[in-house]
Amino acid sequence: MNLKHLSKEAEMTGQQVPYLLRAARGEALDRPPVWMMRQAGRYMKAYRDLRDRYPSFRERSEIPDVAIEISLQPWKAFQPDGVILFSDIVTPLPGMGVEMDIAEGKGPIIDSPIRTQAQVDQLRPLEPEESLPFIKQILTALRQEVGNQSTVLGFVGAPWTLAAYMVEGKGSKTYSVIKNMAFSDPTILHQLLGKLADSIATYIRYQIDCGAQVVQMFDSWAGQLSPQDYDTFALPYQQQVFKQVKATHPDTPLILLVSGSAGVLERMGKSGADIVSVDWSVDMADARARLGKDVKVQGNIDPGVLFGSKAFIRDRILDTIRKAGNRGHILNLGHGILPLTPEENAAFFFETAKQVDKLLATSTY
Repeated sequence: MNLKHLSKEAEMTGQQVPYLLRAARGEALDRPPVWMMRQAGRYMKAYRDLRDRYPSFRERSEIPDVAIEISLQPWKAFQPDGVILFSDIVTPLPGMGVEMDIAEGKGPIIDSPIRTQAQVDQLRPLEPEESLPFIKQILTALRQEVGNQSTVLGFVGAPWTLAAYMVEGKGSKTYSVIKNMAFSDPTILHQLLGKLADSIATYIRYQIDCGAQVVQMFDSWAGQLSPQDYDTFALPYQQQVFKQVKATHPDTPLILLVSGSAGVLERMGKSGADIVSVDWSVDMADARARLGKDVKVQGNIDPGVLFGSKAFIRDRILDTIRKAGNRGHILNLGHGILPLTPEENAAFFFETAKQVDKLLATSTY
């Protein structure tokens, strides 16, 4: 369902457009909408208890009833303005012919890393209705559960980051295997990135058609590229994805996240994303100035702040919101909430964010 359709539907039924969608469309608001990346996860006791019953991440994310329950745990506990699909960025890879598993505490493991032209040639276009039928069940249920009280977010991995997993075979600290390919045999890598961009665009469109109202693309490893290499191996394929999605779903807001993005922030603004997720390596006031007034922002509180005192957490929230302004800002962490974060501090984060209109004088917001 696109944003204009939702707005008209809400007007006809007298229901309010979800707060996060209002921010995504650039409305001036009394407070920014708030959600957290990885808000359904290990810091919550409810999640850990369920994980004991379903020890495999793929079980937890691909069995619809389990994934729905996990996705809704933070919604039921904290009432965030965004409820995000519980999944992983590598979830669509088997549908392209790349077998993988997600090891607890280690992340994705690719059985046969992509290293040759023949392997790239064997990749098939993603057909999500066939290979990812659980996604529709999960997103449909989330929309039904939260209604217009919150916004349902989908998410995907970006071409460069998925390619890095596929070529490295697992997480990496040096990215030496994919950089060897990029800097010695880029033809194979560009073909891989192009195929990934097409399939990711298909996957985003599918998530939207299944109920996602906003979709975030994670290019988690693109910050490991130099700016000139980002321009070659990351940005063009981000643009390819967003251009294809906007051609069919022009009114659905799209968010781009790059970890360690201080050096490529302006480039992120050229990706075609509606909203740039800013990490804590950049001051929010600087991010606003560098991106320009037409680019909306998300973030950018250091997840480590949630280990601080309540007074410190409150001050950082207020500082970030002042710097971001009252238009086109979604309050979030700069990346995912950390596993050992005290659950009561997460609750305080949401409670404080929702009281910002009372905590800040209108003249200072």
